[in-house]
Amino acid sequence: MSSRRVTMADVARRAGVSRTAASFVLSGRTDMRIAEATQKRIHQAARELGYRPNLTARSLRTSVTSTFALISDTIATTAYAGQVIHGALDAATAQGRVLLVAETQGDPVAEARLVEGMLDRQVDGFVYAAMFTHEVTPPSALRNHPVVLLNCLADDFPAASVIPDEYAAGCLAAQTLLGAGHREGIYVLGGRHAIPETPSGVFAGRERVSGIETVLSSAGVRLAGVVECDWQPQDGYRELRELLSRHRPRALICCNDRLALGAYQALAEVSLSVPQDVSVISFDDSDLASWLRPRLTSIALPHYDLGRRAVELLLSDQLAPVRHRIPMPLRLRASVAPITSAPGSQQAVRER
Repeated sequence: MSSRRVTMADVARRAGVSRTAASFVLSGRTDMRIAEATQKRIHQAARELGYRPNLTARSLRTSVTSTFALISDTIATTAYAGQVIHGALDAATAQGRVLLVAETQGDPVAEARLVEGMLDRQVDGFVYAAMFTHEVTPPSALRNHPVVLLNCLADDFPAASVIPDEYAAGCLAAQTLLGAGHREGIYVLGGRHAIPETPSGVFAGRERVSGIETVLSSAGVRLAGVVECDWQPQDGYRELRELLSRHRPRALICCNDRLALGAYQALAEVSLSVPQDVSVISFDDSDLASWLRPRLTSIALPHYDLGRRAVELLLSDQLAPVRHRIPMPLRLRASVAPITSAPGSQQAVRER
């Protein structure tokens, strides 16, 4: 059985037309008058022979490969953000494009090698992605190619960027507590400086706290305090236990779900319940949010929409250096309760 690839010439012979006529019809061109009956005969011959276009040959003629690359630090092998890849792949597939996905593990040497490999394969453009939103320095080899930054920023690199709308998410967290009647004893756990070795803090922390402060201030409510710490369960537990030795929070805004896990444990150890004694709202909407009891109200990172939007921008040539902010939806569960008329009493607003 022959495995020879069916060529345009084969289709032309089967249809009884010239190779030029077959090429015009199968490439979808309309600038040559070919009878409708002839077009049908050509398409039928192509189907019967199982003809598939030679994309490599076409790319050599047009310098367009319909292939794009997504290069990330750790997104590809991180289950937590796997939806970023799914969104990107869906956007590429919807427009008949191929997306190559590669990961550097943060190694600049590996990154340079991967970029060179993608350029050797003549990809039409790049999505340059990061696991968490921060300033990056993309490889200089990308400067003369279409690039969209995904979940990262680069002030000195002229490219569009797609990031979560962390500021609006902070506003939404504060609005949720205000809507439940909370106006006193509201603390933020995590703050702006989740990574100690980054003196300016992290983008998400700065933006979230800024949104919280803006909304509370506009409502005439004073934030009781911001507890700065890293964003792991043990940090949330330790810092909240220390806070509880001095103050009684009425509501906690945790900067991620891992901090909320630690906070739940600290509250339970001093016999304070969620949400009857302390309402808790968080960010990220990881699997923890649904596993905690009561289930945790959390504002979701829009992983799928981030990946999809980045590829859509790349394919539509919307490459101006603009920050595209993707909304973060609220997942309202049982950990936030309204303040009732009885002092110190709260009532859950969702099923446990």
